[in-house]
Amino acid sequence: MAGQIWIGTSGWVYPHWRKGAFYPQGTTQKKELGYLSARVRSVEINASFYSLQKPSSYESWSAQTPEDFVFAVKGSQFVTHMKRLLNPEVTLPNFFASGLLALGPKLGPILWQLPPNFRFDVDRVTAFLDALPRTTAEAAALAEHHDERLDGRAHTTTDADRPLRHAFEVRNPTFVCQEFTDLMREKEAAIVVASAAGEWPQIEEVTADFMYLRLHGDEDVYSSGYPAKALDDWARKIRAWRRSGDVYAYFDNDAEGHAPHDAQKLLSRLER
Repeated sequence: MAGQIWIGTSGWVYPHWRKGAFYPQGTTQKKELGYLSARVRSVEINASFYSLQKPSSYESWSAQTPEDFVFAVKGSQFVTHMKRLLNPEVTLPNFFASGLLALGPKLGPILWQLPPNFRFDVDRVTAFLDALPRTTAEAAALAEHHDERLDGRAHTTTDADRPLRHAFEVRNPTFVCQEFTDLMREKEAAIVVASAAGEWPQIEEVTADFMYLRLHGDEDVYSSGYPAKALDDWARKIRAWRRSGDVYAYFDNDAEGHAPHDAQKLLSRLER
């Protein structure tokens, strides 16, 4: 049975999407997510990367979107860039207590983006993978161990026990090796397919029951759009990957406002 396809953008709050570039003139910021979610099937929450969000924010985002909408959530940079995956038993509880479980059935994969100067360390990556919760019930139990910074603002329950998926975007060439691919396959975590104009490795290995794509720009990272042929090629790949499971794809070429338009164009190709 073929998997589902979730196409969207990486974030949605961008000044250069306004004034008719994507959001119609006069659209308030509070209505932007609702406008976008009526035109794509999913979105990647980026704010969670920069700081711990509040449960009320996740609840608000959920309320603004259709019932069948899905959010991917970007893991905290404190975990990936500052602690560099070390001490997950200390860093992960606060992240999972910050409110993402309030998304309920709209919670999709968790994205862990590693910095370009992070070299493949099999022991460190394995320890982190082993510490990750694989269900929302496990995430809720882990969230109970949050520290005092989240006292009074933690969300440590789940409305139902569901599988929890994890995807890793690597940006150092040392990850392009069989050992990393085999490890991810063993742990059933996805390697992000990163389209970044050759800036970072583009690994297209199926290592889990889903695929996760980040489309940063066809010729220039963050700023260039995807021409028709490139979108046709990605649509073809997504159709093939769909035979193995669900596919999530997010356009991150937001600097010139291409992301929401490219997402809609790719969706229209896949809907045909």
